[in-house]
Amino acid sequence: MRQIVMYPNPVLRKKVSAVKTVAEVVDDVADLKEVLEASENGAGLASTQLGIEKRFFGIKNNKKVNVLINPVILGVYGSKVYPVMVDKKEKDTDFLEGCLSFPDLYGTVKRYLKIEVAWQEIEGDKFIDKKKTMEGFEAIVFQHELDHLDGILFIDHIKRDGGKFYKFVGEKKVEWDVNKLIK
Repeated sequence: MRQIVMYPNPVLRKKVSAVKTVAEVVDDVADLKEVLEASENGAGLASTQLGIEKRFFGIKNNKKVNVLINPVILGVYGSKVYPVMVDKKEKDTDFLEGCLSFPDLYGTVKRYLKIEVAWQEIEGDKFIDKKKTMEGFEAIVFQHELDHLDGILFIDHIKRDGGKFYKFVGEKKVEWDVNKLIK
């Protein structure tokens, strides 16, 4: 099984081009599905995180992985915000975005909470066009993974927008300076 590439590997900064044929990605798609399915806390995984320089990513929903090839955002609703979630005590708390290429590091990232998207999926030996409106967590994961395909990392957003950044040491959340990490 392929290994997830860790930051600061330069492949994570590469903008990858569109996939043209099913044949060029069918094995890579199978590899990505295998790695993401085996991941305990991964909600998504971009091809570049496996060192594959092709334009696709996977999103895991209820342990099922859907692979989106040549994904694009067609439109957005509202403005970018720092997402909020409700914790176990029913209190609003910052949604902390993480990344499998940055173990134990999390931060607040401004994202659209509703987006219109399109992509292709493999059906047999051809691509089928898909389109959907995504909201909430699914929309956040889509944007995070799409950024990967353009060489943009969640730490770039945190640095640019002044978001909060943390390292988890066991159960303890320690505030970190994102500038120490960005090269």
